[in-house]
Amino acid sequence: MSFSGILRPGHVQIRVLDMQAALRHYVDVLGLLRVQRGDDGRVYLKAWDEHDHHSVILREADTSGMDFTGFKVRDEADLDRLADGIRAFGLDVEEAHDERPATGRRLVFTCPTGHRIELYAHKAQIGNGLGNVNPEVKPDNLKGMRPTRFDHCLLYGDDIDANARLFTEVLGFDLSERVVASDGKTVIATFFSCSNKPHDIAFIRCPDKDRFHHASFNLESWHDIGNAADVIARHNVAMDIGPTRHGITRGYTIYFFDPSGNRNEVFAGGYQYYPDHPVIEWTEDALGKAIFYYDRQINERFLTVTT
Repeated sequence: MSFSGILRPGHVQIRVLDMQAALRHYVDVLGLLRVQRGDDGRVYLKAWDEHDHHSVILREADTSGMDFTGFKVRDEADLDRLADGIRAFGLDVEEAHDERPATGRRLVFTCPTGHRIELYAHKAQIGNGLGNVNPEVKPDNLKGMRPTRFDHCLLYGDDIDANARLFTEVLGFDLSERVVASDGKTVIATFFSCSNKPHDIAFIRCPDKDRFHHASFNLESWHDIGNAADVIARHNVAMDIGPTRHGITRGYTIYFFDPSGNRNEVFAGGYQYYPDHPVIEWTEDALGKAIFYYDRQINERFLTVTT
């Protein structure tokens, strides 16, 4: 974690089946702020404590799921350096030509699990509503679950071994945790950090490419996780599981679905990660405790439902 190269998760584009229903969910229930609707109908949202113009893009489509996730890099020189490394790894890198509000040059590639990844160095900053001189600690009139930021994505795909090499050897992430199968060799899940968070992206092995498990949003505390559960109940949101805690990352969590069937998570806490930490390894027989520390068992829906 040198805060060079890739800085943090920057955005995710989610496909939704009904834009109005999606906006009610992501704005009124989850509590993101609506920033802009593009000429193509896409809607750009942000969490209240993010300075960049947007972190979530909603696109109305015939199928749900994730189009891509993006990471912000330090500067244009790092953008070019990373592109050279990705090409040397054997992947095609293209410069995106579609218009994106407030966003500079974007490089796009598809990682070995089939997920589309964007890298960019510039996105206009519109602030968090508090100002930079003698600011208050929180704005008035926040809605819903009050997330502070887009935190990470968990993605399902086949070749997570090649993904691990790409993310650690080329993109500069650290492997923070992993789950190993009962044979002692096959890696089931990998968790990567480019910051001092327990994870900034994670992958689970499955037979198919390009599957989306969830997008996660940060809350400030366990109390806020409880508030999120209240909001879910009040709005009759489809629940997956929680409130509970992860063994992996130690974070507090609750999972639920948007009206299109995309899984969301709100997440609080977790340990601080540093690059000299040893990799934490979980064994397959402890998978229940690893994922849901209190219940120590996994519901089938959590493992099998993706978009």
